[in-house]
Amino acid sequence: MNELGLDYEEELDAFLIWMKDAGYTAYTQKSYLADVREFLNSLNGRELGNVKKLHVVSYLTSVRERGVSDATRNRKHASISCLFKALTELELLNINPAAGIKKSKTEKNREPVYLDEQDLQRFLSAVDGKYRSRNLAVFLLMSYMGLRVGEVHTLNQNDYNVERRSLRVFGKGRKWRNVPVPEDIAPYLDQAMADRLTPWRSKEEAMFISQKGRRLSIRGIQGIAADTFSRFQSEVPSSQRRPYSSHKLRHSFATMLLRKGADLRTVQELLGHSSIQTTTVYTHITSREKEEAMSRLQIGMPYKTGSGDK
Repeated sequence: MNELGLDYEEELDAFLIWMKDAGYTAYTQKSYLADVREFLNSLNGRELGNVKKLHVVSYLTSVRERGVSDATRNRKHASISCLFKALTELELLNINPAAGIKKSKTEKNREPVYLDEQDLQRFLSAVDGKYRSRNLAVFLLMSYMGLRVGEVHTLNQNDYNVERRSLRVFGKGRKWRNVPVPEDIAPYLDQAMADRLTPWRSKEEAMFISQKGRRLSIRGIQGIAADTFSRFQSEVPSSQRRPYSSHKLRHSFATMLLRKGADLRTVQELLGHSSIQTTTVYTHITSREKEEAMSRLQIGMPYKTGSGDK
């Protein structure tokens, strides 16, 4: 913690305790603390009880001027709002100056980046190396079962019911959901369990273990995905490479399901979305599919070409 952060040591400790009690993941705790510390540094030692909405807006404006995306700006706003919410609930403050500030408008209808089935097969074929069975299982859970990176990270061995071929997933909003394990995926998951690395702690329950003997981290999963996507696109000119990432595998899962006729409500449940509006972003349709649909329309009445009535 830097020197300015020491002025808020009590508040930061309280915030961390609040997040742990609320069940926030270690990754979220780390991200929120980083955002909050940056905000606190902008206050130049001002007491939090004297912070006004203007100070929060001023900070968020400076963030935007640095060129960050609207989504990042909104995340920082959420982190700050969460800090003040925690401190008011813990009776260290009486007001949340971050409340009521409007979010930046993001591009709601932007089409997600995804891989079609052929590209997905090629991507999975690019998975190699000493820990291939583990990494392949990780990517299959995201691309054929729709898990988030953080959900894969938090999986424990006993979350997998081999007999029922079902996976218990702890998702956003501290909600559990059961996801069926497809018959084609089960052998790869079984193999990953058989090849599971020995953890350095005997009581480590994580399903996926890193080479250091610890639970495979979110950053670790993202790094493995980045390396694999790099091999996947190695023959593609740099100017034509797509911005693939581990989360795009989840996009691919949702897209495949909808294209195979799954209803939106089922996809919502499998993805663990609290609102069906979030799921509708995956209903994007390609130009080819639009053309094929329009070509099926036929005019059911005779018509004439040439000049009309005079």
